[in-house]
Amino acid sequence: MGNRLSAIATRTGDDGTTGLGDGSRLRKDEPRVAALGDVDELNSVIGLLRTESLPDPVQADLNAIQHDLFDLGAELCIPGHTTLTATQIAFLDQRLAHYNGALPPLREFILPGGCRPAALAHLARTVARRAERSVVTLERHHNLNASVRQYLNRLSDLMFVLARHLNILQGMSDVFWTSPHSRVQAE
Repeated sequence: MGNRLSAIATRTGDDGTTGLGDGSRLRKDEPRVAALGDVDELNSVIGLLRTESLPDPVQADLNAIQHDLFDLGAELCIPGHTTLTATQIAFLDQRLAHYNGALPPLREFILPGGCRPAALAHLARTVARRAERSVVTLERHHNLNASVRQYLNRLSDLMFVLARHLNILQGMSDVFWTSPHSRVQAE
């Protein structure tokens, strides 16, 4: 990174634009800027999840993911730049298989919740899905490395599985959805 930020309040965005990594400027409501913001929010939610008491391997996985998301943001910030690789997607696939392998089969829909770390993983899952949708919108008009979309798709799956894993670690079960018909019969 050749240019380190020395001043945060530059006031250059006061006109409703923001600077990209290639020096160009875009309106803040452009799809590229929306996708960048969603990825930044996702990274922040994962940072919040990491403030919880988590096992060291989970912390290490989330740390690697945060760095990958920063790389992903670089791809969005510098049009034509490629940073993400198949190796980073393979890492998510491997971690997904690892956590999923120890879980009981899912026979019901589950609601976001359980213990706080699991609820935060569910929040990260939903933000990852939104970031993925933003990237798909951006792809309508701009060529992107397919790894960007694939990474976000796998990450949302991993956050779902990780939420279930964290509930088990805390001795909690998933929160199962029940149909309105079942709820009426239970009352």
